Amino acid sequence: MDVLNLVLLVFEACLYFGLLVCLLHWRARLGIGVMMTVLGVMHFLETYLAARFYVMTPFGMASPGSILFYSGKLVMILMIYIREDAATVRQLIYGLLGGNTICLLFAFVLRLHTGLGLAPGAMPDTDFLDQMGVLMVWGTALLYIESIGVILLYEALGRWMGRSPAPRLWLASVLALIFDQIGFYAVLRLLYDAPISVFWASLTGKCFFAFVYAVLAAFYFRFFASGAATAKRFPADVFADLTYRERYDALLARSGVDTLTGVKNRGRLEEVGPGLIQHHMETSAALSLLIADVDHFKQINDRFGHLQGDAVLRAIAEALKSGLRNDVDQLFRFGGEEFLILMPGIGHDAALRAAERLRLRVEAQVTAGGAPVSVSIGVASAPAGGDTLRALIDTADQGLYRAKANGRNQVDGVPRTA
Repeated sequence: MDVLNLVLLVFEACLYFGLLVCLLHWRARLGIGVMMTVLGVMHFLETYLAARFYVMTPFGMASPGSILFYSGKLVMILMIYIREDAATVRQLIYGLLGGNTICLLFAFVLRLHTGLGLAPGAMPDTDFLDQMGVLMVWGTALLYIESIGVILLYEALGRWMGRSPAPRLWLASVLALIFDQIGFYAVLRLLYDAPISVFWASLTGKCFFAFVYAVLAAFYFRFFASGAATAKRFPADVFADLTYRERYDALLARSGVDTLTGVKNRGRLEEVGPGLIQHHMETSAALSLLIADVDHFKQINDRFGHLQGDAVLRAIAEALKSGLRNDVDQLFRFGGEEFLILMPGIGHDAALRAAERLRLRVEAQVTAGGAPVSVSIGVASAPAGGDTLRALIDTADQGLYRAKANGRNQVDGVPRTA
């Protein structure tokens, strides 16, 4: 019977992982909120099973709610982080914490009613409701701490375990689950006088199923999400994403800086661009405008994940900035994967040559999954290409469209004639 229960639990783990990873894999079509809602709904089942439903396993008496579903939830949170980012994970963590706290609040208020049963002897079990509420909120509080901790551990382990996600995922999960078992068992002991054997059986089971999920994750990364490993990041950066990142982003946005790449944003372009172009028109000085667009950027996001896509955008911004004249040329993130460059004092032929140098610089310096990343660039120069910011953008955009249509990874900038 012990072995049969273990076989059933492994099957359930594979089913659980398969269903959840499908929602994760199809998040671009369904939305990540679908997976988050499923994880939130499953939290009640996890808590109920941990309080009332135990089976005998080779590890001892343990609850599927703890060793199977809770371990799976922690792994899924880490996989959301790997495939998305820390800010997305935070929505799930705060949602669970807030939702379960609200449940406990209303469970307390509902006790003010005189409850009636549908049949004789079927009166509401308010004591169980109280205990479930305590377990749900305490379990979610632990999950909040562990979700931050497992991400920090995952990143820290990458310094000496390499970039392969599955081994890091398993070890980070095991360390977080040890902390969880200590905290959750303390409440089980208080409420139900749970024996110490339950502690060791659950801890062993959690570590075992963390390994099962890591093997399944390795299969997923290998065959369905090639290149899913995130770039190494300092743990402090992840913690900032999970807590106070928006305040920093808001400050940068007010100062005209794009929060992802660190270059000027589109709002700053609209502030300084028209005046700069008007000045050059009045003085008959040369000025050129370049629009660079990342080739096949959607495929980079779909194949490697949004974190890698963000890393590519930052690397391209650095490559472009390093090829510009300091304090003269101005680089802006125009939107999405597009960058705009204003080059005062540069005529059309010189702008085409500068654009080609920038294109080659990006191709040489920026990679995704080991393959070079390229950009297509459209060029417009005043006054032939336009005498206002909007007109120059339109002309450069036409050149960019031709560069894309002709095969990408090239420069196009035929001056507009009257």
